[in-house]
Amino acid sequence: MIDLTKLMNKQQRKAIVNAILTPFSWVYSMIITVRNFMFSHGIILKEEEFDIPVVSVGNITVGGTGKTPHVEYLVEALCQQYNIGVLSRGYKRVTKGFILATDKLSPRDIGDEPYQIFHKFNGLITLAVCENRRKGIREMMRINPEINLIILDDAFQHRYVKPKVNIVLVDYTRPPYNDQMLPLGTLREPVRRLLDCDFVVVTKCPSSLTPMNQRVVKQNLDLYPSQGLFFSNIRYADPVPVFPIRNPQLPQLSWLQPDDTLLCVTGIANAKPLVKYLRRFAAQVKVIHYDDHHYFSRNDFADIFDIYDSLEGRRKFIITTEKDSVRIINNAYYPPTMRHCIYYIPIKVGFLEQDNHDFISDVVKKIRE
Repeated sequence: MIDLTKLMNKQQRKAIVNAILTPFSWVYSMIITVRNFMFSHGIILKEEEFDIPVVSVGNITVGGTGKTPHVEYLVEALCQQYNIGVLSRGYKRVTKGFILATDKLSPRDIGDEPYQIFHKFNGLITLAVCENRRKGIREMMRINPEINLIILDDAFQHRYVKPKVNIVLVDYTRPPYNDQMLPLGTLREPVRRLLDCDFVVVTKCPSSLTPMNQRVVKQNLDLYPSQGLFFSNIRYADPVPVFPIRNPQLPQLSWLQPDDTLLCVTGIANAKPLVKYLRRFAAQVKVIHYDDHHYFSRNDFADIFDIYDSLEGRRKFIITTEKDSVRIINNAYYPPTMRHCIYYIPIKVGFLEQDNHDFISDVVKKIRE
């Protein structure tokens, strides 16, 4: 039976928190609105265009919308047509300023996501990190004059650069039209800012998304007819050992049995889709979650393996994300004796209804306009 007193108290507490945060949300919204007005009209704040096309991939919310896999998708699709430079801020790196990615650098030098992209496409792209995107683009063009396309990672709010193509990602599970501005909600920008982009990609859609569901989303977003709207989802591949090992014991998750156990360890913005995916299989699933971009300490690994040792199961494995794996494999605190038991799940982007060619061909058409 539901305790109405507790339920009312919870609702009252939520109402009090909302009342406290609402004025701050209004102030933040006003600041962002004024800033965008100044950029749009060139008042004090100026946008800069470059001689080569720039493609920006960003979002309007705090939290993961799948920017990295979508950047990788664009790189993979376009690297045969263009000499691509990828520029990122390098979030949570310990360095500052412009840094060109090389094999000698670690995730702490350039950030975990740029590190992942660089090593996945090493030799096919030029990648750098810089807080000042204008400076970063100039430096990349100076270092490699053959670059003829720049992809900016997470740059929709960085309006000092005016991109040729603006792609904004929105999470299907957290639609912006049901959200509020920070700190009341997760919106970094008002929803109307979506009207300033060329393409909106609704990410993390269920594979069973119906045309009717798509029409509802399209109606709520209320974009201009000239804007492209696409729906994508995350597709998981078979587990890969974080550390190279012979004869992996877990080549496929479908091999798991009910008496096996998975310990899912993540440091990403939203681990729920991965956890939901893992629970489709037969094994028991235990979850340890850290903040996004978390760098694991000696104590973290001690805690993780204390929990791992306490788990029951005929076979036990640690499952993590590809982004977490690049921080783990470069971490001196990870115990060498436990390298055999940890795997990551690779992810790729796929598009619903429209085949993959439609999105890329529309982007290329926009680049060439």
